[in-house]
Amino acid sequence: MASEQDSYTAARTAMVRDQIEARGVSSTGVLEAMRTVPRHRFVPDGERHRAYRDTPLPIGQGQTISQPYIVALMTELAAPKPSDRALEVGTGSGYQAAVLAQLVEHVYTIELEPALAQTAQRALQESGYDNITVRTGDGYAGWPEHAPFDIIIVTAAPDHVPQALIDQLKPGGSMIVPVGPTYASQQLQLIQKDAEGQMHVREVAPVRFVPLRRDAK
Repeated sequence: MASEQDSYTAARTAMVRDQIEARGVSSTGVLEAMRTVPRHRFVPDGERHRAYRDTPLPIGQGQTISQPYIVALMTELAAPKPSDRALEVGTGSGYQAAVLAQLVEHVYTIELEPALAQTAQRALQESGYDNITVRTGDGYAGWPEHAPFDIIIVTAAPDHVPQALIDQLKPGGSMIVPVGPTYASQQLQLIQKDAEGQMHVREVAPVRFVPLRRDAK
């Protein structure tokens, strides 16, 4: 078991060096979080041998865990601070929430698929995270009971930015969201709300995410 863990640690170190730092992510905190979070615990057993490759991986229910570089990039764009409260829309495997939880006070994360929410919660608990709250629900509505948020990270692509999420972003806060049509290239956007409540949008990079689905009920 020790040799297996050593192998994962070495793979994580190489992942950060070769896939993330080499591509321009420079935040010391983000790099350390990516070195720390055990990504292999957030993928199905059959995918663990690929856990530290620079690729998204299937996690069931038609969903994926994002490639490590994209997780690091989105986290760096959010510029997390220790006192921040963050909302994640689209828990998926729980990996992005775990990375963010290394850097902020608390993460609230919403997942539409109950099976994925349960699996993610189990992985997060087994990995020792006590500053993450997981809920099954429709991410389009955000989480008004805990708003406003300093950071909102959306890990699936809506065709437009939901107004509820804009409303729940604190003045001075940042939202990272891939926006665009279903199953096509989208634009990763950094949306910042200034002290007066005005929104400022910057398109960062073309990306391809699974669609952000809504509750059909």
